[in-house]
Amino acid sequence: MRFDVLTIFPDLLASPLEEGIIRRAIADRKVAVHIHNIRDYATDRQAMTDDRPFGGGEGMVMKPEPIAACLAAVREAAGGPGHVVLLSPQGRLYDQRGAEKLAARDHLVFLCGRYEGVDDRVRALFVDEEISIGDFILTGGELAAMVIIDSVTRLLPGVLGCADSASQDTFSRGLLKHPQFTRPREFEGIAVPEVLLSGDHAAIAEWRLVASVEQTIARRPDLMPQVRFSKAEEKLLRRHGLLEAVRALAGREAER
Repeated sequence: MRFDVLTIFPDLLASPLEEGIIRRAIADRKVAVHIHNIRDYATDRQAMTDDRPFGGGEGMVMKPEPIAACLAAVREAAGGPGHVVLLSPQGRLYDQRGAEKLAARDHLVFLCGRYEGVDDRVRALFVDEEISIGDFILTGGELAAMVIIDSVTRLLPGVLGCADSASQDTFSRGLLKHPQFTRPREFEGIAVPEVLLSGDHAAIAEWRLVASVEQTIARRPDLMPQVRFSKAEEKLLRRHGLLEAVRALAGREAER
């Protein structure tokens, strides 16, 4: 997977790329990350990448020419345009399904906006997709790009130490993940659930599913209508008194 990031603050991305799983993925050549300074493609002596908005108003707008030139350089270096993503609060809200779709591509290009955003002609001419990581405003798209790079990288084959880790994550099937425990067996008077110490893999799997459903109902009930259960799972949920709650949440969503 190749990532290209276009920004006017390239140093913002340096540290995250040198730590943890992403650093190992780069060292193992599972991913390649190229950071491009848009200022390098400005044509005036002051290396201006922004200007006042037509029509007046607050703030500045990122100019189209340096961005277009930078994208052209990326296209030449990579041998293709890649999938160009504009990080924007107006974009599609990012989620795990979005991460999975992006992970299926082999080249992603992130355009990091600043100030009041980018000239809309850039969006119209060059952008394939706009993405928002949440309904809040950042000072720029760099952190959002890093969030997406992180979430996509961990989905790529061979990146995580355990092959099943990504498939068992929170949101992998729409549910929050079950509670996790490690040593010691008891801490501050709270003991690890006995079933996790039993060695009975079937019982552990059942406990984890029930715990996942309980946590999702309690913390993120909005997720429940999207989750599908097998007949065996429904039988298990009925035994634990959860099936009616699950169906009620699904019915409430259907009524909207």
